[in-house]
Amino acid sequence: MTVDSAPLPSIGIANLPNQRYRIVSEHGGSFTIMMCGESGLGKTTFINTLFQTSLKHADSHGKRHQPVKRTVEIDILRALLEEKNFTLRVNVIDTPGFGDNVNNNKAWQPIVDFIDDQHDSFMRQEQQPFRDVKYDLRVHAVLYFIRPTGHGLKPLDIETMKRISTRANLIPVIAKSDTLSASELQSFKLRIRQVIEAQEIRIFTPPLNRDEGSVLSQDAAAMEHARQLIESMPFAVIGSEEKYDNGSGSLVAGRRYPWGLVEVENDLHCDFRKLRSLLLRTNLLDLILTTEEIHYETYRRLRLEGHAEENDPAFPVRAPARKLSHNPRYKEEENSLKKYFTDQVKAEEQRFRQWEQNIVNESIRLNGDLEDMQNKVKKLEEQVRKLQLQKR
Repeated sequence: MTVDSAPLPSIGIANLPNQRYRIVSEHGGSFTIMMCGESGLGKTTFINTLFQTSLKHADSHGKRHQPVKRTVEIDILRALLEEKNFTLRVNVIDTPGFGDNVNNNKAWQPIVDFIDDQHDSFMRQEQQPFRDVKYDLRVHAVLYFIRPTGHGLKPLDIETMKRISTRANLIPVIAKSDTLSASELQSFKLRIRQVIEAQEIRIFTPPLNRDEGSVLSQDAAAMEHARQLIESMPFAVIGSEEKYDNGSGSLVAGRRYPWGLVEVENDLHCDFRKLRSLLLRTNLLDLILTTEEIHYETYRRLRLEGHAEENDPAFPVRAPARKLSHNPRYKEEENSLKKYFTDQVKAEEQRFRQWEQNIVNESIRLNGDLEDMQNKVKKLEEQVRKLQLQKR
């Protein structure tokens, strides 16, 4: 059978992308981002600057008088963002208490436990008979904030980044980069890249070569943009919720110093725009697909096989222990859920008792009515018997 080389008439299959677009537009998207790093590096300010809204309120100024957290906590913030009729469900995971103690031995454990826990939770939901509604809190991107010391990475940074990188998309970020000069910043970036390469830490890099079925076309501009993002890693960022006049009559987000204004969205001052493009504009789908196809599938395969890779013992083998239940925030949520469940059970029991009492009362009433009817029947029978006796 031969196929004519003439172009086929339109039969409608080219409308499939439009149908897919409508489905995605109606359901929206979900994106989970984790912020990890020591306190005082501007993580809250950065996340508010990134989404251009106050998603998370900064701690009070009296925090320095408060006791230091003994353990790393997990703080979850949920928000719903809408832009051009597209809705994005954003989950921001904060890790207060990380690196704030004198002894930070295994300070990364609650973080990796949380990431493993979300993979395990999603896998358990997929194994259920009914999977119409699944709660997905798998971490798509981890922003690791590095203190701008200008010297290099600390052992805690190296060990934490190494363990996170095997589980999620790790993106190193130099916080408060305006505290370093241009030459110091470039030297600091070079040192960090050398340590990352020497320690074999896996960081997320935008793909340079894309398949034909990719969302973005494989053109020179996209490849050049991806190359610029890779060359800028680790990203040097500045966060600010204040806006100032840049001298041309425009209000821009930045930080005012006696010697001038540092603009957040100026590529000559920091890499904020590049990081925002990586997270939200050009590589958001890459982060989600990488989490689904690489990190989650690796976790699922190792869990089902029951053994870990010899060269990478950081991967979990057994089901993760529910260590997050010791977190005060999770304990409070667990107690509230238990209280809600107990209240629901009590309400159902009360309703059942009321229903049972109603049945008993109705039975008593019907029995009373039956007894009255029987008495009336007896009286009528007695009257009939008397009348029959009188006729005789």
